This record gives sequence, structure tokens and C-alpha cells, in this order.
Amino acid sequence: MLAKIQEFYSKLLQPEVEDEENAEHKLRLAATALMIEVMRVDDEKSNEEIEAIAKASMSKFGILRSEAEELINLASEELHDSTDYHQFTSLINKGYDMPQKLQIIEFLWEVAYADGELNMYEEHVIRKVSDLIYVPHSEFIRLKEKVR
Repeated sequence: MLAKIQEFYSKLLQPEVEDEENAEHKLRLAATALMIEVMRVDDEKSNEEIEAIAKASMSKFGILRSEAEELINLASEELHDSTDYHQFTSLINKGYDMPQKLQIIEFLWEVAYADGELNMYEEHVIRKVSDLIYVPHSEFIRLKEKVR
């Protein structure tokens, strides 16, 4: 009887096991939402920035343009409903290793520079995200210079 009670509570309290596909989808949404945040933080949404997000998504995730456009729309909705970056950066911290995190920061810089100028708010968002996903400052600067 005690074993059945323990089993019941362990199932009840144990977090649901997430399948790999769902976890990957959440990671894609998180990374794309952060790219969108860099685009929208300066209140100017350019076609070049949207194109940079689509290209980064296709490159990073190996998806088609139509899938990238759908991902951008879903990520925009997620970002609209969010109150901070934690829900996105915590997924990235759990799901990506350092080289993948560096690639995301590089993509953020590409979005920021896509319209030909870097806004101080864009740089602030990238710096904050870099800190939240534990990217060393030296890498933050190196990637900025690389993309510039």
C-alpha cells in the first residue's frame, strides 16, 4: 500500500517528460524571440532586420523559409506575452552549449546591424542576453566586431 502511495505522489510531483521535438521547438521559439526583441527595441522594424531573422532561423535550425516565417510569427506572439527574457534565456541555458550560445549572440548582432546602424537599445538587449546566457564579455565584443 505504501509503495502505491509513493508511486502516486512521485507521478504527481514529477515534471512531465518533454519529448525531444517539443523541446527543440521551444528552443527555436526562444532564440527567435530574442532576435525579434533586438529588432523591435528601437521602434523601427526594417525589412533587412526581418530578413536577417529569417536567414538566421533557416541557417541555425535547417528549416524552410515558410517554416521560418511561421516561427517568427509564433515567437512574436510569445514575446508579446512575456514580461522578461528569463523564459527564453533559461531554455537556451538548458538546451544549448557554449558554441550554440555564441551563434545566437552572433545572430543577434546580425539583426542589430541589418539596417546599417546599431542603436544603443539594440546593443543593450544583446549585452543583457549575453549576460543571462553566460557568454563571456570578450566573446560578446569579438562577435560584435566580427559582424560589424
